[in-house]
Amino acid sequence: MRDLYETQRAMRNVRKAAMQRGVIAILDVGTSKIACLVLRFDGPGRLAQVEGIGALAGQSQFRVIGAATTRSRGVRFGEIDAMQETERAIRTAVQAAQKMAEVRVDHVIACFSGARPRSYGLDGAVDVDSGIVTEADISRVLASCDVPDFGHDRDVLHAQPVNFALDHRSGMADPRGQVGNRLATDLHLMTVDATAIRNLFFCIKRCDLELAGLASSAYVAGVSSLVEDEQELGAACVDLGGGTTGISVFMKKHMIYSDAVRMGGDHVTGDISMGLQVPMQTAERIKTFYGGVMATGMDDREMIEIGGDTGDWERDRRTVSRAELIGIMRPRIEEILEEVRARLDAAGFEHLPSQQIVLTGGGSQVPGLDGLAAKILGQQVRLGRPLRVQGLPQAATGPAFSVAVGCALFAAHPQDEWWDFDIPAETYPARSLKRAVKWFKDNW
Repeated sequence: MRDLYETQRAMRNVRKAAMQRGVIAILDVGTSKIACLVLRFDGPGRLAQVEGIGALAGQSQFRVIGAATTRSRGVRFGEIDAMQETERAIRTAVQAAQKMAEVRVDHVIACFSGARPRSYGLDGAVDVDSGIVTEADISRVLASCDVPDFGHDRDVLHAQPVNFALDHRSGMADPRGQVGNRLATDLHLMTVDATAIRNLFFCIKRCDLELAGLASSAYVAGVSSLVEDEQELGAACVDLGGGTTGISVFMKKHMIYSDAVRMGGDHVTGDISMGLQVPMQTAERIKTFYGGVMATGMDDREMIEIGGDTGDWERDRRTVSRAELIGIMRPRIEEILEEVRARLDAAGFEHLPSQQIVLTGGGSQVPGLDGLAAKILGQQVRLGRPLRVQGLPQAATGPAFSVAVGCALFAAHPQDEWWDFDIPAETYPARSLKRAVKWFKDNW
């Protein structure tokens, strides 16, 4: 874990340097598309942003000056499957965004889904020597957390202190400078497959770019799609992507749980392709234009021309009713939502004061999905679009861009993480494995 800690610290320093230059790129490496946004930072917040990282830093203003997307290649289940193909796709997206921005970009912050995320709830407590909480006390209390032995083939992607308690006062966001004797913290640790991170790392290096940060797609989708009240009171964000469906639960403006289901919109397209015996591109077009999950009497009569260019006139003239198409799509979408429900149940989501669920991502655009999701996941379901960001092209304001926009917000206003504090090298215990997911129920 020590080497990853150093890598994360190094990436944070690279990000600081990029901020001083004022230009940084955001890269969303997805299964169905690769999106690149070029951000320009300006205004009085820029220097303050460089001084200190986290919510305390100056509110840096940024605008999108370049945006591009390309069809993803070589990515399966949100993980790189064919290095050269993915490298070509990333180069294409970055070059197109640079051309639009008319500026060269060397540093990128990347986000990715998949990699089998796992959440841990840790806690630690120390005595405050001076009676006033300092940065060193925060370092010590984070170091006192009992780090689980999560295995040599996994890396920590996010390690965020989500709650502090000083003596008898809990629910504090930042206790620095406050008077007290006993400081305790709750830490959310998220681990992912180490190989998935390394592959992405090497792929970006091969594109002659420097990595200035890594983030989980599920996390940044929640950052851009959940409104402030939802992040504060507790809500789940379900990011329906092409190859995976990311789940993140927020509380007190922090992510407290994350998971992923290895199914997404591409699986629905695959079902249509097999059911109607058409190529994947045709299935994708049919899904986009005619898809749905709720059939009505009208849908029996609405016929869809499948089309095709096989040269077999009879085969190319086939039609299918919309009701049949819905009959193919619905079981797979139900399966994905049932799996999401199981993960939320395992996380103890029902213990949160608010039961809001927000659906986002490209797969959330299927008509009628919110109604079906309300039946399977619970009553309070809404469709989420990313927050408005200055300079973002109209084409990039839909739910499919929640991750890219969220990553831009994450770059501008990162939350404090473990590596932002000077934790002593010898305090990296890997003792008991306590996979506590219901921990937030007890702590709040």
